[in-house]
Amino acid sequence: MTRRIGSKERIRRFLRERVGEVVTKNQLQEVVGPEVTEWARRLRELREDEGWPIRSHVDDSTLKPGEYRLVAPPPDPGEYRFTRPISGRIRAQVRERNGYTCQMCGLAAGEDDPDNPGRVVRIHVGHIVDRSHGGTDELSNLRALCSSCNQGARNLTQEPPSWVWLLSQIRRATVDDQQKALDWLQRKFGRERE
Repeated sequence: MTRRIGSKERIRRFLRERVGEVVTKNQLQEVVGPEVTEWARRLRELREDEGWPIRSHVDDSTLKPGEYRLVAPPPDPGEYRFTRPISGRIRAQVRERNGYTCQMCGLAAGEDDPDNPGRVVRIHVGHIVDRSHGGTDELSNLRALCSSCNQGARNLTQEPPSWVWLLSQIRRATVDDQQKALDWLQRKFGRERE
């Protein structure tokens, strides 16, 4: 009896043969077959769970929506530590706690996405201190992030700035930028300007 190759393994093989090349959503759908609808999830698992350096239009401006590139050979499976995904219950708690608002840029779920015209902001859950830097999946180390900030922050973010540092930056800003910061804070916390 021949064992059927799973969709993730088919994507693995396809991308390994095309390191550095742009591949399209249509090619990936063809590789996994018409019966598989979760090909994007398999691609995300390769990137997030197995450490594959796969880029999309979110983190590479030379790519169009629906285009992907494996920029370097994937890590050896022995080099990457598999982790359990964050539970749906914890994700819901983080989104609710953060008001369905990106904690880096301030965009809220459902608003027009300035980085992706014609799309609305989607809120994800990300780590404050990434797992690769020793961060945990505890609520205190998780925050709501939009798609752009979540991809851009992966493995780069450290501890968030202190309020003293943040206040010093606001004091150095122009009056116009200070007003914009105030407006954003009032929107975030639901208070009207007086």
